[in-house]
This record gives sequence, C-alpha cells and structure tokens, in this order.
Amino acid sequence: MTICTNQHRHWQSLESLPHDQGGHGRHKCCGCAYEKGYELGLTRAELLNINIDELPHSQAGSVRHKSPHAAFARGYYEGVEASYNGNN
Repeated sequence: MTICTNQHRHWQSLESLPHDQGGHGRHKCCGCAYEKGYELGLTRAELLNINIDELPHSQAGSVRHKSPHAAFARGYYEGVEASYNGNN
C-alpha cells in the first residue's frame, strides 16, 4: 500500500469536501484525486477516469475521511476554469 506524503494533504480548501468513510474511495488521498482531476481539466479531457485503485492512501490532515470522487470533480472543474483564464 502506498501512502501519500504530499503537502496537498493539508490544503485547507479540501476541508469543505463531503465526508466519505465508506465505499471504494475509503482512505484514498483526496489531494491526489484533486490534482488528477485538475490536470485533466486543464486539457479539457473528455474521457474521465479517476482510477481510485491507483490513488495512494492518506489519513492525514485536511483529506482525512473526505470524498476522493468529490475532490476529483472539483479539481476537474477548477482545471477547466483555469484553462479558459490562462492560469495553468
């Protein structure tokens, strides 16, 4: 099992994500999910796949018990916005 040690685990912006303590995304890193979604959003990718199984685990900081699905969706949305604003 891979454990995430990236600083995004402590991003305060991820604290508002919905809680998710069960299901397939349990204990997966929402920061990694957000960043993956953001990268796909910057390119306005049309085929989206979060690949939950490939995300590292994290129980630290702001991402503890948060939804990786919601994090991915927020990242994608914010990446698309940034692609129009040239903020990539």
